[in-house]
Amino acid sequence: MPIMLLAVLLAIVPGCGDRNDLEEITLGLMLGVDMDEQDRIVYYLSSPVFSKEAKKKNEEYAVRAITMRESRGKLDTLATGLTVRGKVQLLLIGKRLLQQKDWFSLLDVVYRDTKFAVNAKAVAVDGAVSDVIFFSPPDKPRLPQHMVKLIDTANRRNITVKTTLQELHRQKFEKGMTASISEVKKDKDVVVKGTALLDEHGNYTGSLGSQETALLLMLQRRTKGDLSLMFSIPSEKDGGAIDTSQLNLEVNSLKVDVRTAYEQDKFRFDISVHMMFGLVERLFRYDIREHSAKLQRSIEEQMKKQLDGLMRKFQAEQIDPIGLGLYARAHQYDAWKQVQDDWGGQMAKADINVSVKVKLKNMGAVK
Repeated sequence: MPIMLLAVLLAIVPGCGDRNDLEEITLGLMLGVDMDEQDRIVYYLSSPVFSKEAKKKNEEYAVRAITMRESRGKLDTLATGLTVRGKVQLLLIGKRLLQQKDWFSLLDVVYRDTKFAVNAKAVAVDGAVSDVIFFSPPDKPRLPQHMVKLIDTANRRNITVKTTLQELHRQKFEKGMTASISEVKKDKDVVVKGTALLDEHGNYTGSLGSQETALLLMLQRRTKGDLSLMFSIPSEKDGGAIDTSQLNLEVNSLKVDVRTAYEQDKFRFDISVHMMFGLVERLFRYDIREHSAKLQRSIEEQMKKQLDGLMRKFQAEQIDPIGLGLYARAHQYDAWKQVQDDWGGQMAKADINVSVKVKLKNMGAVK
């Protein structure tokens, strides 16, 4: 009797009747969207090939369509199997498209369809998305895998931010900050350029290099792993072919404090950075034991100079990737409530004061 009951249950319980074999589907791991020279929207799909007979380990497609949903139907007319997007790892967005008004509306299906992988990372492409999608390096893993690891590694080294589509949505509609996403460029290989900055409408306004990105992540309190910073000490330049004024330090501990005030119809932010560091590279001759205080002051001056430059860039573009608006809302709510719909303009005229204090913790095995 128990055996017969078990047999009946196995017969009626849903099993693998609706399964899809890998050979019969086109598994989209990387999507792309861009605008061509005729201002037409182009969608791209990169999918691994599981057929033993295929020589290529990846297949790529491109179609012109108005919406992302429409592109799926057109891609199904080209792909060898039914396109599936539930495992998308990356969404590449061309810089030309990022500069267009209302481009973000093209992602509506991403957030409306629960089957779409909202954990996919958003990546800006400096150049044509097609240059990346159709890139097939012979000495690398499948391109989607390579790109995912490329972004993850760069983020662990604080070279770029790592923004998922879900996080991008939050940043886009958060009035107290503006969005920032990873940025790549196709030269001989695909390289991580740094971080793309978007304004309150989601439009591309500029880029940050690796050092500027590290400083941004510091101010966001989102640094990961080893944080290295490089500075030039102008007084140590000797005029030779090799720039011996360079030094590289590794941050051992970091504390960032932001104080907010509202005076004379504008916000004031006092940002203090306290850091302990280890010296990992120095190209100039220097008696650190004798003159460590002087070296620390030089580093403080150079770091403050770079942070001030970063703030001027943000204010000139009326953007707030740090999220200073979140501090304004938390500590000066009455003033914030009056200007929340014009936070970019408020950032442009805010007083932002940065102070830096560093301390040398170790200088390595040599004097």
